[in-house]
Amino acid sequence: MDRRRFIALAGLTVLGGSRASAQHTGHSTPLPEAAPSPDPYARLQGGVPHHLTPEQEAQRVTDSPAPAGPQQGRWVSRAALPIPRSEMAWATVLNDRMHIIGGYGEGRVDRAYHHVYDPASDRWFNAAPLPRGANHVAVAADAGRVYALGGFIEQNRNPDQNAYVYDPAADRWSPIAPLPRPRGAAAAVVLDGRIHLIGGASLPVAERASVGWHEIYDPQADRWTQAKALPGARDHVGCVAHNGVIHVIGGRFNTFEYNTNLHHVYLPTKDTWEERAPLPTARSGHGLVVYRNRLFAMGGEAGRIEQGRPIQAKVFGQMESYDPGSDTWQHHAPMTTPRHAVGATVIGDWIYVAGGGAVLGGSVQSAVHEAFTLT
Repeated sequence: MDRRRFIALAGLTVLGGSRASAQHTGHSTPLPEAAPSPDPYARLQGGVPHHLTPEQEAQRVTDSPAPAGPQQGRWVSRAALPIPRSEMAWATVLNDRMHIIGGYGEGRVDRAYHHVYDPASDRWFNAAPLPRGANHVAVAADAGRVYALGGFIEQNRNPDQNAYVYDPAADRWSPIAPLPRPRGAAAAVVLDGRIHLIGGASLPVAERASVGWHEIYDPQADRWTQAKALPGARDHVGCVAHNGVIHVIGGRFNTFEYNTNLHHVYLPTKDTWEERAPLPTARSGHGLVVYRNRLFAMGGEAGRIEQGRPIQAKVFGQMESYDPGSDTWQHHAPMTTPRHAVGATVIGDWIYVAGGGAVLGGSVQSAVHEAFTLT
């Protein structure tokens, strides 16, 4: 028995689960199962397995300047991604399953991957791939559908206008109205049945400059409209909707050399933005989710690359949470494996954080999958 099959069977034995049914996955027929990767890391160059060097492991940072929360929480391992991946940007939940779409993997940056994670059985499945592969694709789910918006077709640059909607019953993607302006590494979030696409980076390809664009997609009309731009153009932000407003936190001005701790809130009734308490650790490529009525930020990266070498490289493991009621931050147990460009979602009482970059930049992908709970 090969190692990949052994890992998959071992997971089933521990969980005692049966094959996911169409009722549970939201698909008319079960999706094909995808065994966890036997290798936690792979290099982008060549797509070959990789072992982190001591210098690469030294990039990990977990200290937070925020005060400690009364509950630190804990992290546990979950089934590894089927392949090491990063730069998915970011993940979404549909029918209590996590969808991770596009990104870097197997030596390419234009992958059309679509993996679906079932937390009840701790297993991964292959779903219909994107019609066109890309990295840094913005994703969101609403009304029984998954939306994939824009992305880059080269490594972290050359943005696309493509937009698609995924029907889980048919396991099929269909094109929708394209983005008014091409961009990748933007944030997509649903509010009141509409999808807000905020920030990102665009043309010209050589500059890959951050933008503050704010466009809203109406699924019923299949139409885009403009809203007030984000103050401070940036990409690789954390973005969530909570209590009728949208939070945009952190990110970068053009590159991870110029990270920010900015925290803006969009007020849809006024079509305006306001500032809130800044992120304790300035970072980009981090995950951001709503969990127990707080906003939790985890992971990210910072540093610069000179002549192909990382300088002052940091891969963050901080888990910091924000209370909208008091406008304050605190920190919790850091990630077991610091990463950036992760897929992060909340299902039940757990935050699931899958894949991501293991070192500064996109040179090493990860299949690591860990979950956090305050319980």
